[in-house]
Amino acid sequence: MAVTGYWYVHGISQAFGGETAGEAPLVDFLSDTIKVALTTSPYTPNQDDHDFFNDVTNEVTGTGYTAGGATLGSKTLANTNNVCKFDAADTSWSTSTLTARRAVIYKDTGTASSSPLLAWVDFGADVSSSAGTFQITWDAAGILTITPADATGFP
Repeated sequence: MAVTGYWYVHGISQAFGGETAGEAPLVDFLSDTIKVALTTSPYTPNQDDHDFFNDVTNEVTGTGYTAGGATLGSKTLANTNNVCKFDAADTSWSTSTLTARRAVIYKDTGTASSSPLLAWVDFGADVSSSAGTFQITWDAAGILTITPADATGFP
């Protein structure tokens, strides 16, 4: 399944230094431990109010899945053609038996109440694995993108 991510509003502001003058950025995408956790259908992301992993409910439980999710591997951050692209290797849970509806991407600090949420993905329906591999194939355009306004036409 190919998926596209959606930013949590606080995830964007925290990436650039927070919401108060003088705050240091909370997330270094390339150096920090960035994880993806799976949730069941009752979890409804609130892009404006959810800011830390402790706001996430209904995390998946099942064979082959560890609470807190999996660490993203081979992370990249590229800026090309007015698009900032956040990407990583596809993520999978082998020999798993589970059902998930959404994936939540966050910086893992080791404490849920201080682990900032970055983005979420909706699979569009419940997706299951039964003693097999549950795999997220990130969109070829990247897990997340930011496209600033095009400055062409300005003097």
